[in-house]
Amino acid sequence: MADQKQQPNYCGRTRREFLWQAGGGFGAVALASLLGPDWLSQQAVAADGSDYKNPLAPKAPPLPGKAKSVIFLFMYGGPSHIDTFDYKPKMVGMDGKTIDVKTFGRGGHKNQGRIVEPRWKFKQYGQSGKYVSDLFPNVAKHVDDIAFIHSMYADSPLHGSALLMMNCGRILSGYPSLGSWANYGLGTENQNLPGYVVMLDESGGPISGAKNWTSGFRPASYQGCVVNATGTPILSLDSPKGVSRELQRDMIEHLNAQNAAHAASRADNSNLSARINSFELAYRMQAEAPEAVAIDSEDEQTKEMYGLEKEETRQYGRKCLLARRLVERGVRFVQVYSGGAHNDHNWDAHGDLEDNHNLHAGATDQPVAALLTDLKRRGMLDETLVVWGGEFGRQPTAEYAAGSGRDHNSYGFTMWMAGGGIKGGVSVGETDELGAQAISDRFHVKNLHATILRQMGCDPNALTYFFNGLDHKLVGVEGADPIHQII
Repeated sequence: MADQKQQPNYCGRTRREFLWQAGGGFGAVALASLLGPDWLSQQAVAADGSDYKNPLAPKAPPLPGKAKSVIFLFMYGGPSHIDTFDYKPKMVGMDGKTIDVKTFGRGGHKNQGRIVEPRWKFKQYGQSGKYVSDLFPNVAKHVDDIAFIHSMYADSPLHGSALLMMNCGRILSGYPSLGSWANYGLGTENQNLPGYVVMLDESGGPISGAKNWTSGFRPASYQGCVVNATGTPILSLDSPKGVSRELQRDMIEHLNAQNAAHAASRADNSNLSARINSFELAYRMQAEAPEAVAIDSEDEQTKEMYGLEKEETRQYGRKCLLARRLVERGVRFVQVYSGGAHNDHNWDAHGDLEDNHNLHAGATDQPVAALLTDLKRRGMLDETLVVWGGEFGRQPTAEYAAGSGRDHNSYGFTMWMAGGGIKGGVSVGETDELGAQAISDRFHVKNLHATILRQMGCDPNALTYFFNGLDHKLVGVEGADPIHQII
């Protein structure tokens, strides 16, 4: 017989939630009499839909989806699409020319600007003949495995809100992140490792910090776990000095008993359930996490492929290699940041575009290409969805009176996907001839999120979480379609 719970205590709930619960309850009485006791016994779950016994069990009815895991390569700061993957030959020869063009960045709305033509040459690669700039000669070799989306747009040209939009589907904080939704909908395949891992740039994390990998109003079980590719992989995971595994097990069992007794008198306390499970997960991770993050155990050829022997590629190479090891061991969602909090350490090229992008592309090109090669040779690319991009792109015009720096551009930018059932060798959508804004097959960030969830086997318009009287979705109450052209 399923575990029975006390009736919910409506004291302290919002009026909206009380009316929703009470109104639904009248109809549920009649429905339950038709469905019978077997159906009732299956409903012994929390009000938020989570399983008290296993909060990381899947919540969404599975759909056909090839991707078991996602690796999101986040280029924080906003890489310039017209200098990387969005070829604009008509801009050549226009350098320095002032033209009428509408832009909106941190400098506000403008109607004119001085053209900064692409600073790198483009060449064609692969059977698809895709044009890629000299910034990414290694990634360019994989264009036939990649789908480029050239018509992305977002709601904000400011880093803080744009990051939240790309990570959480909203420009406001407090909502669950993409990785949290994936973990909630599908559960984890490895009970001894976190289902959602975040690796930050060695210079620090992005603006707003943990809000970008939060579980929002869901239990903490679904938030991202920050893992370091160098030094101590997971902070505070080691046992205290002098405490044996046996003693630690006894301490956890005592804590669990106390917490369970405390939870028994409190209905629907999912936060307490999450805390109990976090103790158990940390204990199990102590045994398995050290092996999972043991990059040095890889063979020398693999290390060299990721660029671990070179100063400029070592840091991001270690993160990409660790991402492969984690998804190989069942971690559901891994996000790998390139770029830290300060402008000198991310893709935010307001000053010298060439120095900035040479630095960051030089640090990531070989590791990203190695990740695609490694996944493919191990037979993992078909079930691992790789996503590349930042929170927005950059404008075709200079931000200042002198120099080559570009301001933010949320009107049109490029992202790409590979693996996980995504078509390779295709490009969808386009920006205008200057790359200022998306003009055909425009895709919002929500369409990107819908595509990721769909490829993982979740219906983006049916995966919901009830909070404060509303059924929340990553793609918003209005919903969003996946980008079918690349599936």
